[in-house]
Amino acid sequence: MAESKKGGTVQAAERLAQPVLEELGLRLWDVVFEKEGSGWYLRYLLDKDGGVDITDCENFSRRMDTILDEADPISQSYTLEVSSPGIERSLTRDWHFDACMGQMVSVRFIRPVDGVRDFTGVLTGYEDGTVTMLLEDDLEMTFRRAEASFIRLYYDFSQEYNSDEGDNGQ
Repeated sequence: MAESKKGGTVQAAERLAQPVLEELGLRLWDVVFEKEGSGWYLRYLLDKDGGVDITDCENFSRRMDTILDEADPISQSYTLEVSSPGIERSLTRDWHFDACMGQMVSVRFIRPVDGVRDFTGVLTGYEDGTVTMLLEDDLEMTFRRAEASFIRLYYDFSQEYNSDEGDNGQ
């Protein structure tokens, strides 16, 4: 599918969702329209203060299913998915970087930097597609967003297991 049509589909999906988002007190983190295998998927990633739950996703999905059927903005068949962007959410829009300033992020570069592709550090700046993060040992790294295959919030899951040590009878 041509990028312009794909982009138009996302814009139409966002526009159609706005009244429902406002009514339900939700924020749209992202909309993704992509092909996986032989099928197309329209994915709404929702957020709100305190996080979304299954009821939020279900209410939004039911409303959008009807709206999308009536408006019919997508010519081919697709699957509608609604979820939270997750704890390790991808930062894909300019405002995501502002919203996550000062938080730990994980970056994978398209091409290795000094032989390394994966970095983790604190997001300290973002302007005009340029990302700045503070790595260990107070090293600052600045790069163009386009150089990264992904940038997402970082969550250290091992901390959860370490805090439970001794509670499981071992």
